[in-house]
Amino acid sequence: MTDAIETVPGAAGSGGAGPEGPLVADVAGLRVRFDTPGGAVEAVRGVSFRLAAGRSLALVGESGSGKSVTARSLLGLVGGRSEVRAERLEVGGTDVRRYGEREWRAVRGVDVGLVSQDALVSLDPLRPVGREIAESLTAHRRASREEVGARVLELLTTVGVPEPEQRARQRPYELSGGLRQRALIASALAGGPRLLIADEPTTALDATVQARVLALLRELRDAGTAVLLISHDLAAVAQVADDIAVMREGVVVEQAPAERILTAPEHPYTRALLDAVPGRRPPRARRAGPDPAPAGKDAEPREPGPVLEATGLRLRYRRPGGGWREAVHDVSLALTPGRTLGVVGESGSGKSTLARLVLGLEQPDAGTVLLDGAAWSPGPERARRQRRRLVQLVDQDPLSALDPRYPVRRLLGEALAAAGVARADRPAGCAELLEMVGLAPEHLRRRPWELSGGQRQRVAIARALATRPRVLVCDEPVSALDVSLQAQVLDLLGSLRDRLGLAVLFISHDLAVIREIADEVMVMRDGRVLESGPVERVFADPVDPWTRELIAAAPAL
Repeated sequence: MTDAIETVPGAAGSGGAGPEGPLVADVAGLRVRFDTPGGAVEAVRGVSFRLAAGRSLALVGESGSGKSVTARSLLGLVGGRSEVRAERLEVGGTDVRRYGEREWRAVRGVDVGLVSQDALVSLDPLRPVGREIAESLTAHRRASREEVGARVLELLTTVGVPEPEQRARQRPYELSGGLRQRALIASALAGGPRLLIADEPTTALDATVQARVLALLRELRDAGTAVLLISHDLAAVAQVADDIAVMREGVVVEQAPAERILTAPEHPYTRALLDAVPGRRPPRARRAGPDPAPAGKDAEPREPGPVLEATGLRLRYRRPGGGWREAVHDVSLALTPGRTLGVVGESGSGKSTLARLVLGLEQPDAGTVLLDGAAWSPGPERARRQRRRLVQLVDQDPLSALDPRYPVRRLLGEALAAAGVARADRPAGCAELLEMVGLAPEHLRRRPWELSGGQRQRVAIARALATRPRVLVCDEPVSALDVSLQAQVLDLLGSLRDRLGLAVLFISHDLAVIREIADEVMVMRDGRVLESGPVERVFADPVDPWTRELIAAAPAL
């Protein structure tokens, strides 16, 4: 197979190690091939880089570009039915090209540590995090039985976990997302690896938590650990990386010091990635709402009123150990046709609970929600059933929201049936919905797992539009997408909002995304609204101190 991807001259080996320390990873001509039912797939094609102690190299690119496969080649974790070949593949000065599983087990955790994207999956949910870290210490003989306890607390302290004695006794689900990620990093550091591979370590983390994890990675690098960062988030990469290698379809198309890549990229693909970053693109044109259709020749256009209004919403949950937690406290909002209200805040701030209250999926303890001026919530579901189609959800994970057994044709057809569309009209309706979200009719035959992440999210949006809703609730709809796919979905949602006059509630932890898509913004913390207003005013001149902290913590290029 020939490498058809154009590369910047010298990209395969430029950048990389500096004079800070000895080489920790030395890779030349790496190729990884997988045998699949459809034939051989070469996922990595001729990748080369060098990484020294005290340096950080970021591999960036879209899903399927080969980033994670490249990184896992340094751990012997590429997977079955694969073939790994290289002109040179050295870890810690040792040639690992012919290593078997026994030899790789001696490398993992000792020479190379891995921090993956989802700490809740990576950490054992049935045991305290302290025991997990202790196991890494004893497995790699880094502490005696008498020393393990103190060493666990030392590692948790090193990665910035407060109250380490208490946290060591807690299980992963009892920790926040940021604390779980720090505990996972502590476990990865237990064996004293010279190379730390961080594979999308900040995806889906809030701005303040993300800032702390990135700061920790910088501290580890400055202390002499080599860091290989895998990410599609260029703003996060800018905070940590000394050098950047841009990958596309298994090939490094450009590689250079981070400052040069981020300020003067040479390859068109690199420029396209940077141009798609939220915050670098101009905000979508602000509109007062859709142009109302005059009732007669002399009728004057009028500003449309809110389609959905929430007043004084409150909801509390009983804590497992007793007492109550107020998830939403005295929150009011109004959603207007053709406008987007963005909601930002940390995990646990009440954003998603608020969305469920607006959708009528949770009953408030106090307050009301009106849809077109009539009661929507609280009340029994049977009272909402006839109008349920008017308020629809676009969720964060379309692969979970879409039934994997059924083709797109059936998924959309069921939504059209729920909207009362006659069976004979559904095929044309499905094709029309796909066209509306920029997909071809051929996608009707495919099942969700046969689609890319961006295509799945477009299908989820099409299904939500099948019922001709007036309100669209988007809960983190682009958080798991690559930057270029994020841009496409944001453009799609914005154009549909304008064209169809949708009232949109858009929830995100990504402030750059909110700034790009929203007209108004609400900042939430601990179930309360700290401040709200026009998005440009809040971002340019925040009133609340915590809002200022949140905006300052957001990574930027």
